[in-house]
Amino acid sequence: MTPSTARIGFVSTRLKGTDGVSLEVRKWTEVLTGLQHECFFFAGESDWPPDRSYVVPEAHFSYPEVRYLSADLFDDYVRTTETSQRIDTLKIYLKTHLHRFIRQYDLDLLIIENAMAIPMHVPLGLALTEVIAETSIDTIAHHHDFAWERSRFSVSAAEDYLHAAFPATLKAIRHVVINSYAQSQLAYRVGLSSTVVPNVMQYEKPPQPPDGYADDLRSALGLQPGEFFILQPTRIVPRKRIERAMGLAARLGLPYALVISHEAGDEGSEYVDYLQELIDSFKARVIFGAAHFGDERGQTADGRKLYSLADAYQAADLVTYPSSVEGFGNAFLEAIYYRKPLVVSTYDIYRLDIKPKGFKVVEFDEFVTRQAVQQARELLLNPDRAAEIVEYNYALARQHFSYSNLEKLLVALISQCRGD
Repeated sequence: MTPSTARIGFVSTRLKGTDGVSLEVRKWTEVLTGLQHECFFFAGESDWPPDRSYVVPEAHFSYPEVRYLSADLFDDYVRTTETSQRIDTLKIYLKTHLHRFIRQYDLDLLIIENAMAIPMHVPLGLALTEVIAETSIDTIAHHHDFAWERSRFSVSAAEDYLHAAFPATLKAIRHVVINSYAQSQLAYRVGLSSTVVPNVMQYEKPPQPPDGYADDLRSALGLQPGEFFILQPTRIVPRKRIERAMGLAARLGLPYALVISHEAGDEGSEYVDYLQELIDSFKARVIFGAAHFGDERGQTADGRKLYSLADAYQAADLVTYPSSVEGFGNAFLEAIYYRKPLVVSTYDIYRLDIKPKGFKVVEFDEFVTRQAVQQARELLLNPDRAAEIVEYNYALARQHFSYSNLEKLLVALISQCRGD
């Protein structure tokens, strides 16, 4: 590593699309390349340039072998001997490719994106631990969420693996978390110190005004003239508590359509079925809009127009974010970035790391109160007041969650790695 620049390798199970990890990697990469570092990417799936990507399909959390192994590890307290052997075989295979990745791009530093935090891919976490131990390569482990934060990992036949690699306790690793609660839990549970690097947006560079591409988005989604566009910009998974958004919208007493922008996640279809049943109960106007949105603008194979998530934000009148659990809150920052009024539940990290900054949003706790409904209604009916609030929120977010804040933190972290 030279005194001023480094060749940095990002490692994750997937570096493609609009999931939280992939989005933050894009932001970190923009800042790091602005500091004259070079970035390369190891993953089971990547949409980064091929000449900078090292793709190993077996590194993806949805690879069939990985899914089989995860089922045996986290559906029981005892794993089979066969599972242990297959984990070891895959670990060795991934180690070989990780060593090649480091050599091929002559890397000075690794940034591990969640692959040593949540055990979606146990062999990859183990492989990374051994590679770091064998090479002593400087490493920043960027943890977005941990096994103890997800009930799906509470039943485990992988306790030894979790202690070894999720996260690993090696001298070469600097640990980074995205909120202060994770920082305290990492210290309490594992005895590791860490740096809090919150999620960010490039508030120094406001979004471009609408360019006409998405003028037909409302009609493409099926919104009627005069309906308010309420956006739920998340995947359809239980912790997003989309039923709260449905209930709020149904009680506004205004013409509206609640648009859900993403598909279901990796937790099955039962929650989707549950929401479908509630639509009739609430007499809710809900549009499942995932088929209209892509990672970026484009067309489907049959020629249908695709819009970006930015298009959805810019077309929306109100954003709902009723999650029970979030690692930080990308959708919160995005709504602020696109200057939209926001209804948010007071999930733990919001209360600890975001609310104290002083943002003006509509809040509720466990259920949507009459006051929250009234406040949301007033914002929709009073655009001048809404405009004042979103400008205030934008200035506040630029102060606390901008690229300039991220740059300062990354400069300090890399300096620590180099021993400067």
